[in-house]
Amino acid sequence: MLEFERLIDHHCHGVMPGTLSRAQLEAIISEGHRPVPGCTNFDKPVGMVLRRYCAPVLGLEPHASPEDYMARRTELGGEEASRRLLRASGLTGVLIDTGHRADDILDVPQMADYSGAYAREVVRIEAVMETAARTAGSGEQLLSAFEALLEERSADAIALKSIVAYRTTFDIDQSAPTRAEAAAAGDAWLKSNAASGWRRLEDATLIRHALYVALDICQQRRFPLQLHVGVGDRDVNMPKCDPTVFIPFVLQAEAKDVPLALLHCYPFIQESTWMAEVFSNVYYDIGFTLNFTGPEARKIMEQAMGMGPFFKHLYSSDAFGLAELFYLGRIQFQRTLGAVLSDWIAAGDCTLKDADRIVAMITHGNTERIYRL
Repeated sequence: MLEFERLIDHHCHGVMPGTLSRAQLEAIISEGHRPVPGCTNFDKPVGMVLRRYCAPVLGLEPHASPEDYMARRTELGGEEASRRLLRASGLTGVLIDTGHRADDILDVPQMADYSGAYAREVVRIEAVMETAARTAGSGEQLLSAFEALLEERSADAIALKSIVAYRTTFDIDQSAPTRAEAAAAGDAWLKSNAASGWRRLEDATLIRHALYVALDICQQRRFPLQLHVGVGDRDVNMPKCDPTVFIPFVLQAEAKDVPLALLHCYPFIQESTWMAEVFSNVYYDIGFTLNFTGPEARKIMEQAMGMGPFFKHLYSSDAFGLAELFYLGRIQFQRTLGAVLSDWIAAGDCTLKDADRIVAMITHGNTERIYRL
């Protein structure tokens, strides 16, 4: 029997603590930008496994109807439902990206309280630059404020993260801009905000500057840098979110011995595992993907185990907003990795001792090593 006792979720977000309406819950289990009239997000793979596995944690039979599930969740209240599901996830630790909708979700200490796990912060660099821009009067002031704030936020953090793939794609100039180029880009962004209203950070020159500042901090503090890859909402230009497009930057990070953690990776799982094979600093997870592929998740795990070194594979749920996604993350990961390894044992390709070592690496060992936990 394979052991999954210690499990560290190296990439996740906080949960929404209140009692959610059905529309709110369904929005969280969707990457769509608006609902489809007459349809429900319970009628897709993640909705199916949610009703199967999460319903019993809340005191219902497996496959409870969406109506019964929502009624029971409301009866318990958002806090109690979230605590039950997070505690049932059996997590040892959670590393939390706090850069997305931070005002709507539990903070790092609250996540530790709800989950019973230790919790550490992962700082999203684009969110820090957007914070700095709120008070900057010039491009140079923006750069200085960003650098000081990122240093400050890094002091109690465990890693940094970039969503460059979302904001500009990976298909950009991957060299560090000069300070004059970055300051000029900052001036242009601030002037545009003043004239036309706030726009999120999407300028490639500023994001390149932020990436190289982050890379230096990661080198100094021996942090990993997390990178969003592939799957996401309609903002993603998917062909240009292939991580192989970002190899020039990967090489810069490798020269500085900064681990890069590729997140989610769907549909670029095979590309990501190849990169983990050939670059000493590349790691990967399949987080989000296992939940959203539901009963078909084993195929995803088979791809993830196909070439990637076992010592480069990390566990993640990428759960956001909904405690169910933490619990499902564990269930989907444990059942799919367990199934793949059990087949290997049955075929004589590895021993039970080998399989236990592989599980230990992916569940906690690799994360503890690169995040220095």
